[in-house]
This record gives sequence, structure tokens and C-alpha cells, in this order.
Amino acid sequence: MKITACKTYLVEGIKYNWTLLKVETDAGIHGWGEATNWPGSPLVEAACKHVGDFVLGHDARNIDFLWTKVYRDMNWLGQAGPLLSAISALDIALWDIKGKSAGMPVYQLLGGAYRKKIQLYANYWFIDGGHEGKDYARQAKETVAQGFTALKFDPFAHVNYWYGEDLLDNNGLTERQKQRAVDVVAAVAEAVGPEVSIAIETHAFLNGPTAVEMAHRLAKLNFHCMWYEEPALPEFPDAIADIRQRIPFPVCVGERLHSRFMLRGILEKRAADVVMPDITRCGGISEMRKMANLAETWNVPIAPHNPNGPISTIASAHTMATVPNFFRQEFMLKDVPWRDGCLSHPLPIENGYFVLPDRPGLGFDIDESVLLAHPGLRVRPENRAFYI
Repeated sequence: MKITACKTYLVEGIKYNWTLLKVETDAGIHGWGEATNWPGSPLVEAACKHVGDFVLGHDARNIDFLWTKVYRDMNWLGQAGPLLSAISALDIALWDIKGKSAGMPVYQLLGGAYRKKIQLYANYWFIDGGHEGKDYARQAKETVAQGFTALKFDPFAHVNYWYGEDLLDNNGLTERQKQRAVDVVAAVAEAVGPEVSIAIETHAFLNGPTAVEMAHRLAKLNFHCMWYEEPALPEFPDAIADIRQRIPFPVCVGERLHSRFMLRGILEKRAADVVMPDITRCGGISEMRKMANLAETWNVPIAPHNPNGPISTIASAHTMATVPNFFRQEFMLKDVPWRDGCLSHPLPIENGYFVLPDRPGLGFDIDESVLLAHPGLRVRPENRAFYI
């Protein structure tokens, strides 16, 4: 079953561009993968095109061989970034093809399911209002009413970390900014009650002392903190481990860990209570599962990062069905109106869960005309300033 063509699509998403890859074979079977990453999605798109050309003529069934060949042949480009995103898309598409060829869902090919319902936590549930406590509180209640029992958000997202009147040196916060973050979290905690978990995102934009200080100030609110996310960049596993020992919250890292090789140091330093690799960045289904297995040897659960397009959601769910140490999976609650419209079947989200289908492969096809009708923006002016 030879690979005959690879087609890329850059599609406008709610947060940033989706980068999708369609792999075709001489058997008339095709598969879909996703390489969504931010920023620099045109670089990711170009990497997908290059890797797609690189694997033309190869047997689509040799998934692990092709993963390793591309990774090692192109390793001079680095261990992360656009290359790993392109490998991710290729890997996901090849598993889709293999499942369709075998007439089996991907999760069955991976060894079968521990679970058929994948528990989700909601992100991007807060985008219909401003950055005030009342806006977050209202939307938090609406999200919980849909069956979600865990929410994530960045209470520091209103801060411009790179310039402005209130900027402090080395990613600090003014007292006004600190109190505003506390007020927003307090409003959400009061709105949802103690039965709902709240994950605090920091995007690694706080310096070490500020990250520690804010964790202790937030802890006084007595809410159930699912985790404190990325209190430092993954380049500093010792710093993350130190912060973990000094704060009252579990620590979660992993969206910037692009392979099991990068995850290893975090686990050896005991720097994380939960790891959250992203299937469109870490090497796809194959590598996500290996990272989950590695984390299991340290008794660490896995909760996939997933602020991406629909193939990422679907592929992550198939993978998480097959590992014992799964915790929860991220889900973009509010997305572009054409998300389900581009799929052969709507995403099966029920009461805060992704319900796995029994259809072959990933279980979904994509309407390419919908993708072409919503091309991704190459540059967004607001993305030049800071992450939100």
C-alpha cells in the first residue's frame, strides 16, 4: 500500500490555524492527520508538505519505520517544532489508513480500549465576555451545565507580558494585576462550587517567585485545583521541580515536550504530577502512547493538551482509550461554527465525555470543500504582541 499523495490544508480555527494533512494511497484508502501548532503555522504547513514529499512511494503500513526514518533523517532540524508537528500529522494519518484497511477502529489496533468514554475538561469556555470575574462566572456556570466537571483558564491572560505601563522586569506582575487574577479565580470558584475542578494556566509567563507567590495566594480561595500549569518553561526541569515542592497545587507540564526524549528529564526530576503532551506536536499517536507508557513507569497520569482542530481531538481520544494512566483530555468548548460541518459525523461529545465510535480508522472523514472555504490567516497582528 504505497503513499501516492499528501495534501495540506491551513484552516482558520477559533484560536489559531488548524494544519491538516490528507495522505492518499494506491489502494484507494486515505487518512487524515493534524499538525496544528502556534505560532508560525505557515512553517508547520511547509514542514508537512516537505515530509509528505519525503515519504511518497513508501508503504503506508510501516508506521513506526516511517516515524523513525523521518525523525532521524531530519534530526538536524531539531528535536521539536515544525518537524515534530509534521511527523505527528503523518503518523495520525497512517494510523487512520491502517484502521480503515483492517476494518477496525484505531484504538483496537493499539491493543483495545480500557474505556470507551474519554472524560474531557473544558478550555475556551470563557471567550464570550471580557476579562472580568462576572464574565467568567456566567460562562463557567453555562459550561458546568453541559456536563463538564473541570475547567481550565489563564487568570493572567489580560496581562501584556512584553510591553506596557504596568510591565515589571523579568515577567513579574504588579499588585493590581495579581489581585485581578485572584478576583477572577474567586468568581469562577464561587460560581461552580467545590465539586468542579479548576486548572490554572500560566503559559510559563511568570517568573519563579511570582509563580510561587500566586499559587499560595490562589490557594487561600479553597477551590479544588486540578493543577497549576507550566510554572516554568520545560528547559528548566530543576526549576519546575523546585516550584512543585514549594506550592500547594499539583503541577502539570508537557505541551512543549515534543517527544519521549524531552519528557524523560521532567520525569527523572519528579517535576510533574500530571503530564500533558499534545498529539499534534509530540509525534502523533505512536509517540503519545510511548510518552504515556513512560509516564506510567513513574506513576504519573497523562492528560492530553488539545487546543487544536477536530482530528487532534479524535486521535487523542483513540490513544487515551488504550492507556491505563489516562486522566482527562482537553477540549475546545467554543470553536468555529464549521467544526462539525467539515466532519462526516459531528464530534460525539456527551455530558463532558468524548464517546468513541466503532467505525474503522479514526471514524471520521473530512469535507475538503469546507476546509477550502475557510483558509487560515498567515499572520494575525495581535499574535505579534503576546500570548492570550
